[in-house]
Amino acid sequence: MTTVALAFSGGLDTTVCVPLLQEEYGYDEVIGVTVDVGQPASEFAEAAETAEALGLDHHVVDAKAEFAEVCFDAVKANATYQGYPLGTALARPVIAEAILDVAVEQGCDALAHGCTGKGNDQLRFEAVWRGSDLDVVAPVRELGLTREWEQEYAAEKDLPVEGGNEGVWSIDTNLWSRAVEGGKLEEPSYVPPEDIYEWTAEPSGETTIEVTFEAGIPVAVDGEAMEPVELVQHLNEYAGSYGVGRTDVMEDRMLGLKVRENYEHPAATVLLTAHGALEDLVLTNEERAFKQQVEQEWAEKAYEGLTFAPLVDALDAFVDETQDVVTGTATVKVAGGNCRVVARDSEHAVYAEEMASFNTEDVAGIAQADATGVAKYHGLQERLANAVADDVEKPELAADGGEKTEFADE
Repeated sequence: MTTVALAFSGGLDTTVCVPLLQEEYGYDEVIGVTVDVGQPASEFAEAAETAEALGLDHHVVDAKAEFAEVCFDAVKANATYQGYPLGTALARPVIAEAILDVAVEQGCDALAHGCTGKGNDQLRFEAVWRGSDLDVVAPVRELGLTREWEQEYAAEKDLPVEGGNEGVWSIDTNLWSRAVEGGKLEEPSYVPPEDIYEWTAEPSGETTIEVTFEAGIPVAVDGEAMEPVELVQHLNEYAGSYGVGRTDVMEDRMLGLKVRENYEHPAATVLLTAHGALEDLVLTNEERAFKQQVEQEWAEKAYEGLTFAPLVDALDAFVDETQDVVTGTATVKVAGGNCRVVARDSEHAVYAEEMASFNTEDVAGIAQADATGVAKYHGLQERLANAVADDVEKPELAADGGEKTEFADE
């Protein structure tokens, strides 16, 4: 008997995949696997109800703690892609690993997903799965299915599936972000209605939030210690109530397609802003400059779903080395949907008030007059280069407008 483990959400795509895997691919049994990375409880209820109606052997894996750890790795790396915090991209490898573990435990022959051939998720899932000995199946992509065809097929087969939000939007939610796309949102000129948002209220009011970090990891909010999952959930609700954490972006996918995406990510916005501010206080200029290059590479690999790559291991080693001193607090002000730093404090600060202040003289053997020599040399090469350029005669022009040329006797 052949068995396939399907990444199962209970939505249209994955529900349709169940009979297709049996009818078109010939698998005797389909196992559904739903991985909890912070989705709403209603999604698990829908998945369980649909799985029961289909007679599907359904497994639910709680991976919130593992996912939160990856999210905090992203905080340490200040990881954003084209201006927004990574969410779905970070979750997919965690989900893929959990499904693979279930497939191996259950003795499956193959792994399957319901991703289309136009998105990023197919690549993120398969980057993990193709490292195993199991076959990989992608019915929606391989059979060239459209959403309209799937809806007709589901009606014909009387499959227990709903479009979700009347089929208007495609929504992906996890602990770190909420992504909304599809329908008229695909049009760059379309102004999204307020009802696409659930995590963030219409921006209003203001407050301050103090985040405490230990070695780059957020450990407390406003002085209250919290575990990672609880901390993120708290900030999503608290900062989201002030309208913080909305992004509307024209995103460049891995396949070269440019698509419009809308995201909500209150906790990620607060934590990334606070963490960056604390780093500014404790890292040297050279560390900050070089780390920006590392962060760009880290974010690119994470967007591709390749956080397990050897390059990321090397990047993590550098990031972790810099985080030893990222211990302290950063306070952000959230107002009008914006989030900005208003204070930061650390015992590791690369800052000396007595040296930086305009009201002090001769500190640590350094006086203001010592900067005179530096000022004389600063810009010296540029001044010399400009002086030389000014001394060079402009070429004499011939009558026809061309440059006169003289040839030496040979």
